Amino acid sequence: MENEQKENVAIKPSESYDVGHVQEVIRQVHDKLRGLMRQRADVMKRIGTVKRTIAGLADLFGDGVLNKERMELPDRKNSGRQPGLTKACRMILMEAGRPVSARDICEYFQQKMPSLLARNKDPMASVTTVLNRLVNYGEAQAVFSGNGRRAWVWVAESSSSARSESAVGNGARQLR
Repeated sequence: MENEQKENVAIKPSESYDVGHVQEVIRQVHDKLRGLMRQRADVMKRIGTVKRTIAGLADLFGDGVLNKERMELPDRKNSGRQPGLTKACRMILMEAGRPVSARDICEYFQQKMPSLLARNKDPMASVTTVLNRLVNYGEAQAVFSGNGRRAWVWVAESSSSARSESAVGNGARQLR
């Protein structure tokens, strides 16, 4: 009998709170998150621009103008290592300024950086995984063309015109 009374007295969480108020708080927090992700994308774009500026100046005047600390900033360390797959995919998306498919990126790597994909058993799957991770990080966005093919665009460059099917079809030919 006591158990029956306890069950009748139990308050469900949704009954003890004003659900409308909770939903409003969730909406505000979600809006804040979207704003922060936009800011992050803008900062990532600016960081890329500044790094390219430093790298361009070093190319123009020679690496001698950079001290050890400054060589690390634009990723000009003489480590002898190829840049990672994630970093390379990130840079391709940033520089493309339009949707790029995983196939386009693989073709680009085969032409310009074949050793980067040589370590991978299934390069297409590896590139797709990296691109999906960039989406999860809020740095890229997956888009679909009219024929249903998936492509990715750097989030700071995202616009309705960037999602057009014709932009997806241009492929690696325009990457560089």
